[in-house]
Amino acid sequence: MNTRIGVVGIVIEDLEKVNFINEVLHEHANLIVGRMGIPYQKKGISVISLIIDGDTDEIGSLTGKLGNIQGVNVKSALTKK
Repeated sequence: MNTRIGVVGIVIEDLEKVNFINEVLHEHANLIVGRMGIPYQKKGISVISLIIDGDTDEIGSLTGKLGNIQGVNVKSALTKK
């Protein structure tokens, strides 16, 4: 199986959705190598960065589920190989 290493940036504008986000991250815990979350209280948002390792289907499932949560913005960057 070919896996890719990458980073996923998650910006949470609706803090009431944090439980939904954590559920999705828990479902895909096998992909997550590292996680850093920063609450930015001045702006009323939170930012999570993930280091991930998985195939494109698994990563797409993770980012797709997160991106479908209202008030959550997701961007990813992956290695080419």
